[in-house]
Amino acid sequence: MEQKNVFVVGLDEFNRQKLERIPYEHELVSHAALDISGIRGVDHFDMKSLIDKAARNTRGAGVPVDAIAAYYDFPATDLVPILAQMFGVPGPSLESVLKCEHKYWSRLEHQKSIPEYIPQFHAFDPLSEDPLADISLMPPYWIKPIKSFRSFLAFRINDPGDLLAAMPQIREQGAYIADPFAYLFENFNMPAEISTMKETFIAESLLFGSMCTVEGYVFNGEVVIYGVIDSVREGDWSSFSRYEYPSSLPPDVQFRMADVSHRVITGIGLNNSPFNIEFFWNQSHNQVGLLEINPRISQAHSDIFEKVHGVSKHVIMLDVALGRKPKPLEKNGVVSTGWEFHVTRLLGRRCWKNISVVWRSSSSI
Repeated sequence: MEQKNVFVVGLDEFNRQKLERIPYEHELVSHAALDISGIRGVDHFDMKSLIDKAARNTRGAGVPVDAIAAYYDFPATDLVPILAQMFGVPGPSLESVLKCEHKYWSRLEHQKSIPEYIPQFHAFDPLSEDPLADISLMPPYWIKPIKSFRSFLAFRINDPGDLLAAMPQIREQGAYIADPFAYLFENFNMPAEISTMKETFIAESLLFGSMCTVEGYVFNGEVVIYGVIDSVREGDWSSFSRYEYPSSLPPDVQFRMADVSHRVITGIGLNNSPFNIEFFWNQSHNQVGLLEINPRISQAHSDIFEKVHGVSKHVIMLDVALGRKPKPLEKNGVVSTGWEFHVTRLLGRRCWKNISVVWRSSSSI
């Protein structure tokens, strides 16, 4: 059997096992371009060293490089397009990945294709003498770095005192991701109007309602949505409780989210990449709001997909990284399947496919 070598940025044992359980027509061997210990729990991110080390580990494996992949956020997803270009394998462009990840640049792109589905937003410099004067929004709103993960340095601002209270921590820790993220813009020829910004934080008006994640991929310009997962919150609605799949949102709302996903992914120019997009649905106003785009699979959802479909959605990541269109996920799990949605372009029309019923999971992150 022919061997395919997949180099993962941020390889860990949990996801290695997921990869090894995938039934595949080739023998799949996963290698660590970078181990998880190189990108999580570190004191700082030296992007040049990380890129050099990942390239050195990949070359040093002594085997053909068939794919580069990642399922973790910064800096893993950012290294995928750099390494893919370096080794001549399929992957998205770095510019399209950064358009997804840079929260302000991303909102500017959203304004072009889906302006009715995003909150008000404003970039600001937390190091200025009076950050409050630089924010044009009225409370309440969220502030967050232009790049972060796991809600790092995200604060809800209900009044001016909240902003003032957050400033010391923001000024002390804000460079942790901002500086290495800026390295990519400064060294890979990104647009000057973004790479030279002094503003490193963004303020956004609030989104309300039920939260869910649209999972999809884009392959050779074709956008496919293969799942919608609810993020159920309890108590004061800010505490995460569990994921539920398939989504219990009305089908027309899920269709709207899939259509918005198609429009925004196409507008940004993301190609040959998995993605997941977080949405809110405000039932009272029947309003959909896009929170953020992640140019990767959500590995936190992998158990649910494996239980429903009999295979982890890591198979989607692998297929796209290997340069082949993923097959539709089948219904071979330990429970009945749920909705499966596809949005594609066919003769200029959007096509929608529904397939049936019922999985609810109490899995946590």
